[in-house]
Order: sequence, then C-alpha cells, then structure tokens
Amino acid sequence: MRTAEPGTTPAGRTARPGPAGVPATRGASGGPAEAPEGRTPPAGSPAAGHPAATSAPAAAGSGGPSAPAGPSAADGPAGPAGPPAGPASPARPASPAAGPAAPIDPARWPDVAAVPRSSWARTAVTGALVRRALRGLPLRARFAGAEPVGRGGPLLEVRDPAAFHARVGTSGLVGFGESYMAGEWDAPDLVAALTVLAAHTADLVPAPLQRLRGLWAPRHPHEERNTPDGSRSNISRHYDLSNDLFALFLDDTLSYSSAVFRGFPATWDLLAAAQRRKVDRLLDLAGVREGTRLLEIGTGWGELALRAAARGARVTSITLSREQRERALERVRAAGAGDRVSIELCDYREARGTYDAVVSVEMIEAVGAEFWPAYFRTLDERLDPGGRVALQAITMPHERMLATRDTFTWIHKYVFPGGVIPSTEAIEDTARAHTRLRPARRDAFGAHYAETLRLWRERFTARAGELGALGFDETFRRLWTFYLAYCEAGFRAGYLDVQQYLFTKERPAR
Repeated sequence: MRTAEPGTTPAGRTARPGPAGVPATRGASGGPAEAPEGRTPPAGSPAAGHPAATSAPAAAGSGGPSAPAGPSAADGPAGPAGPPAGPASPARPASPAAGPAAPIDPARWPDVAAVPRSSWARTAVTGALVRRALRGLPLRARFAGAEPVGRGGPLLEVRDPAAFHARVGTSGLVGFGESYMAGEWDAPDLVAALTVLAAHTADLVPAPLQRLRGLWAPRHPHEERNTPDGSRSNISRHYDLSNDLFALFLDDTLSYSSAVFRGFPATWDLLAAAQRRKVDRLLDLAGVREGTRLLEIGTGWGELALRAAARGARVTSITLSREQRERALERVRAAGAGDRVSIELCDYREARGTYDAVVSVEMIEAVGAEFWPAYFRTLDERLDPGGRVALQAITMPHERMLATRDTFTWIHKYVFPGGVIPSTEAIEDTARAHTRLRPARRDAFGAHYAETLRLWRERFTARAGELGALGFDETFRRLWTFYLAYCEAGFRAGYLDVQQYLFTKERPAR
C-alpha cells in the first residue's frame, strides 16, 4: 500500500502527540505515531487527497490488495455537459448512519468536501444512465427514499442523489468513491453491494462508450510513472502512512498480502498461522534451505525474511519504504537474525549480486506495465542459473487489464498511485519475451484473499475508534473502509485473483 510523500502528513492525518504521559512511538508494536507540529499536506498533493493532476502498489512489496480498475455504474461520461452550473458547493454533512459525523476538512480533502460543478443537463443524463445500468442488476438502489431500482438484493442507499450524480457525471469512478467518502451514499452490506457491481463491471458502461474509452477515461498523471524517483514517491504515499495504522488491522506477522487458509470460513485467530503457511509455501517453491542465498524484492515488515533466516538462508531484502524498513530491522534485531538478514533501502533496479533464489510477494502490482520488462529482467539477472523465483501476484482477466490499465481511478488517487494489476498472460508473456525464466507452476487462490480482506476489514472496523489517536480523521476511516470492501468485492466476484508462481532458470548447456 502507499502513503504520503516523505516530509508530509498523510491524507486525513493531523499533527498530534501521543496520549498524556505516554511517549509516542513509530513502531508497529504500540502507541500512536507522533507527527511533528505544523506538518500539513501540501495543497493539491496526493497526501492531501487531491493529486495535482486530478484533471486528468516500486519495491515496498509486502503486497496489499489492489482494487478492480474497471468501470462500475459510476464510470464513464454522462453525456452533454450543458451550460456551466456555477461554483462547486460544499458537501452536506450526513447523519452518522449515512456518513461522516463531523464536517469534512476541505484543506485535507478538497475534492470530497466540495461537490463538483455539474450542469443540470449533465446531472440529469448521469442519473438516467446510472438508473438504466442498475435496473438489471441483482441489487436494490434507492435514491433519497424513492422506489428502489434493480432486481432485488443488497441495498445501495443514495441519500443525496444530486451530489452523487454530480460527482459521477464529472469524475466517473473517482467520483463514485468520493461520494462514499462524503457520506452521500452507503450500504448496509457494503461488500455485497460492491460485489454485484464488480461482477457486472464489463456490462455497466454501454458498449459504444466502452469503445471510446481512450477518448474520455482519465489517464495516469505523468509524475506517477514508476521511474526510480516516481516509485519512491508512490510507495511512500501508501506504505509510509504509519506502521501503527497497519498494526491496527494486521495480525502479529504484519503480513499485508493474501494468506493461505486450510478451510473456510476463516477466523481471526487462524490468520497468523495462515500467513506463515503462505510464506512457507513460497519459500518451499523457491527451494530455500540452509545456506541458500535469497533475494527478497519487497520487504514488507520482515516476516518472510525472518522465516527464511530461520531455515538457515542468508537473506538480502530490498524495499523503498522507510517505515517498513525501520520496523523490519527492529524485528530482525529482536530475533537475533542480524547476521543472516540485510535489509536495504533501494529500488529493485538497483539490486546487485546474484542469488540462488528470488522471492517477491505482491510487488509486481506496484511496478507499472511500462516497467514489467525491467522487473522481470531484474529477476533474471539476479538469479543464478539453476535457481528458482517464487512470486505472489494479484491478477485480473487479460481483456479487462488491456481495457483499463491506462485509466486513472479512485484507487490510484487515494490508495495506490501508479499501480497496475497484470493478467496471468501479461506475466508469462513478459517473462518469456524478456528473460530466460520459464513458468513451472502456477496456483490460484483468490477466495483466500477475499477471506483475508474480510478479516482485515472487520478488525479495522472494530478498532476504528483508535484512528483518532493516530491522527486520522473520519473521512480517512470511510476511505479505508471503502478500499478494503472494494478489494474484497473484487475477489468475491472473481474480477480479481491471486497467484503463486514458480519460475525456473535453466543452466546453460555444456
């Protein structure tokens, strides 16, 4: 996941010391992280919830789910713009059941606090298109108490249709998410409602508009390209939010990628064991044992490096997240593994040396399609002949990836700048075209990610009252609630999947 740029306060976070008498900490093990007084996000920055390019997950690793990028009922142009509609109006505070209980801070959330300008014609056309798209779906969409639209199923309650349609009509899927953040719509079962939308994502935008997607869909801002400098910024904006934030909803392993369960339904008390099972399976695929020289691309908070060291491996782990590296180093020292684990702050393209095995967990999603060849060449160049690469990767259907990979979405703006989810075809074709690596095994387990996300979401909700002590506001809570539910829905609908890959590299013929 990503966060605010170094030296700024993450979106929705206030500068606030720890509780009286309790020193603030930076680690993932306890108290609130202290933000220097006067730290505020720069106006118009992603850290403030408003990227500079709004008119239009690299080596932090440890994963983090990425939400579907395809269109929903909210995605797409809404017809003629009509005459100007006047200045943007402030979002109306919703009731506690409907949304934020406190006014939205316009300095931190400018695009959420104000409803965008939208002409009457655009809003009306948007409303008609949205109702038409929802009419055939197995859900109930109710607009300000009117008769529900849809064929029955989970309820989607739009409490402020005018604001909802204005946001959707001007910003598509970005506006759909911002409308939720503003409390203008909600759902008693948010995951169920979003799962219906994710399952029908290819059908929600009319076919003629889909064919013209390249003309109307917003593009990724140039500054979010995953160049070495761009990757550092993109990674920091998510993974450096606060170690304490992630510790709020992750288990004791601090693993931020899909677990592997023995059966369903999963329960919280089984999550840590399921995360270790995932890690051990990847280490087994890579053949990690006593004496193995292992390169890990994407450290996370250090669980995989520690378990590899416990097998007797010598581990070099690289990351771009300063917060993750700091906490991972604390864990390495506490485990007495400092002689076997080195954690370096560097881009994957800067890695040197060769290794018997390479492991990378949910890192490829942060690389960007433009740099997939460079990523796979790094895997190849760092691996000795006869070695093995184990990857864990979130994937999406190939045709949807091709249709959406250039589109700038809500998840890019607020959660994962620069991220692109590959397809299995893209992964395997890139490896074949640019490396000597060959896929030897692939196992899919998307249902396990849906359960992992459910446990994270439930834990986050149960501990949401602690966010204020960490400096995060109510709008941030709704942002992350939507993000976790949005991702879970993608996996439950089958729109997203997760794979474990084994790649091998043959020794040269003699």
